[in-house]
Amino acid sequence: MHNAMTIDVEDYFQVSAFAPHIARDSWDARPCRIERNMARILAMLDEHHTHATFFTLGWIAERYPQVVRAIVDNGHELASHGYGHQRASDLTPEQFRADITRAKGLLEDIGGVAVRGYRAPSFSIGSRNLWALEVLREAGHRYSSSIYPVAHDHYGMPDAPRFAFRPLDDDLLEFPPSTVHLFGRNLPAGGGGYFRLMPYALSRWLMRRVNHTDGQPCMFYFHPWEIDPEQPRQRGIGFRTRFRHYVNLTRMEGRIAHLLRDFQWDRVDRVFMKDAA
Repeated sequence: MHNAMTIDVEDYFQVSAFAPHIARDSWDARPCRIERNMARILAMLDEHHTHATFFTLGWIAERYPQVVRAIVDNGHELASHGYGHQRASDLTPEQFRADITRAKGLLEDIGGVAVRGYRAPSFSIGSRNLWALEVLREAGHRYSSSIYPVAHDHYGMPDAPRFAFRPLDDDLLEFPPSTVHLFGRNLPAGGGGYFRLMPYALSRWLMRRVNHTDGQPCMFYFHPWEIDPEQPRQRGIGFRTRFRHYVNLTRMEGRIAHLLRDFQWDRVDRVFMKDAA
């Protein structure tokens, strides 16, 4: 079974947890490490003959168009992560529409391909802003991967379906990050900080359970900054934020390499949309 490998293309200073500490108007003045980290990711995927989907920020695309072209030239799927990494839950419908429309236009102009997929920053579509899905559909997106069916202090919709579904009962598809249902709750099995925190053997067991017990492909994600232990350290942040962001950065690249060997991977559109009407 092929699983979907996805990368959220953003830099270390753009993560939502740092938003109270890093002013948005300071982004251009900070050392950006996206080119270095993306080159390493593309080389690793090429080494393992793997294609992936890259949910890319419009802010990154505008400043580093060569990164977008490298994604497309290497046979990967180009998808949207919005323009400015603002949580969908913090925006009005008009602001959200402007953000996703700007990002989609930039990515398509630079990449020369249609952008069908979208992932909200911090999985910030949930029960309180399901209107965002209708806006996505109107903007021309065919699918979203923005609703995480877990309980988390910053995001999550625990009662959402665990696997692909049509939230609007029309042609828009939602592909949630993978979870395993154990002990009466959904446990995250789809990557990110959870993947860095848990022992690799546990993550592998959870994903194999999704494949073999649930009979479903996994949706896995990570960020370029997660393979970069040498990134500048942010001062003045709380212990929880510091731990979540920096835990096991030195091990992440090796774990991704193990993952690429232990499972079969492909782009979201080829894993989930090949049979979509």
